[in-house]
Amino acid sequence: MESPQHAVAMADEALLAELGYKQEFKRAFTPLEVFGVAFSIIGLLPSIASVLFYAVPNGGPASMVWGWAAASFFILCVGMSMAELGSAAPTSGGLYFWTHSLSSPRCRNLLAWIVGYSNTIGTIASVASIDWGCAVQVMAAVSIGSGQAFTATSAQTFGVYVAIVLSHAVICCLGTAILARLQTVYVVLNVCLCLAVIIGLPAATPKANMNSASYALGNFTNLNGWTDGYAFILSFLAPSWTIGSFDSSVHISEESSNAATAVPWAIVSAIGIAGILGWAINVSLTFCMGSDLESLLNSPIGQPMAQIFFNSFGQKGTLALWSFVVLVQYMMGSSMVLASSRQTFAFSRDGALPFSSVLYRMNSFTKTPVNTVWFVAIISIILGLLSFAGPQAINAIFSLSVTALYIAYSIPIIARFVFTNDFKPGPFNLGIFSIPVAVIAVSYMCIMNITFFFPTTPQTDVANMNYTVVVLGGILFLSIVWYYFPVYGGVHWFTGPVSNIGKVTEENASSIRESVEKNIREDVTAVPVGA
Repeated sequence: MESPQHAVAMADEALLAELGYKQEFKRAFTPLEVFGVAFSIIGLLPSIASVLFYAVPNGGPASMVWGWAAASFFILCVGMSMAELGSAAPTSGGLYFWTHSLSSPRCRNLLAWIVGYSNTIGTIASVASIDWGCAVQVMAAVSIGSGQAFTATSAQTFGVYVAIVLSHAVICCLGTAILARLQTVYVVLNVCLCLAVIIGLPAATPKANMNSASYALGNFTNLNGWTDGYAFILSFLAPSWTIGSFDSSVHISEESSNAATAVPWAIVSAIGIAGILGWAINVSLTFCMGSDLESLLNSPIGQPMAQIFFNSFGQKGTLALWSFVVLVQYMMGSSMVLASSRQTFAFSRDGALPFSSVLYRMNSFTKTPVNTVWFVAIISIILGLLSFAGPQAINAIFSLSVTALYIAYSIPIIARFVFTNDFKPGPFNLGIFSIPVAVIAVSYMCIMNITFFFPTTPQTDVANMNYTVVVLGGILFLSIVWYYFPVYGGVHWFTGPVSNIGKVTEENASSIRESVEKNIREDVTAVPVGA
């Protein structure tokens, strides 16, 4: 008699066969480890540290606390809509696969093409932004250790950034089982670090730096020049980037056990836990940050949260705690490279990326897509060159990762309800709440995308321009040009997701599923005789 684990593996393989793909990855990720990928990429404390410079000048304490709470609700709606799709069709291609299967035949190829490119550049921009944040945090540690005598140049920070990206590429070339086991370690360190700050920071902060409840929860300080309402909305970039890239669980669904259940619950639980813990961290920070917000932003350390820690813990205490912040941020980067390489692998499997024949290769020794790992690393390093155009230019990779992914998230959610299709819900289903939640999710993403294309301040120049619209617009423009290019363009040959196992009829697929489900029931309920 087959074991329940083997029966679940057969069910996963049968569902993947229904979607048109053969099993190429080893399914080494347990449901907890699938959650670990999404949660470790969210990162929480180091992520909040990376984008605190967006929240502090755009409302200060009020935006940090209530902006986070409001955005977390909307992001949860996005996650639940995504989770429904991920439960119905758990495949590494995820977003563009859903788009193609749910859209009208007249436009499904083009929409899948746009979603695939948006998702690919969004995940790579997430790698770049996470690793750039890690490089800045490393330089902040050096500044703290030097007594704030050291100030990093763009070239020095870029050098550290390149080293971090390359090391992540090496890690993500390892076998799937090793990568899966690392996720549990990431989750434990992440949660412990969050609790240490939530509890330890208020205990260590001198009374002179402690703020009253009215200031911590109600003060609104606008330093960037936009109107207060618009500044409050701009602060949403901090939670939107922090609680982002949760589609990472989808991209490893072909490596997940019981993917139709594990993937959606990983998305929803990661967002929910991150929203609650992140809110608690922000409350702790607003009580302990003092009231001189401009000194935090202009600190020689170059990192607002590091300066808050320095004011509360002193040099040695900050270095000890900051080392764990850097470590968790580094772990976030490796998880993001893992997810991005799987999205790139899936898109190249369907021939849509340049050099797809090279990218779509599985290493025979590690059973991982080594070529796509290095592709992601190289493009991430190229994006990092924006650092030489100025601080606002490199900060655009944070908003780029959000806007590109929100385009990729919105289209399949819209396609599900706008076009006539045969969508069949999976185990995770919102029922009658599906449409209201989807409307809230898509509306939020549309508003945020428009908002995040604007510069940080109303008065801007070349150095302070928001380059998000340039990079994202340029990539999407070139991808569409290639799609419609005469003779060689995708319009002539791209047909969306391509089955690599031959045609699977609906009758055969249903037969496989029913057989496997029957085996699972028998294996779970059977009682061994004479055991």
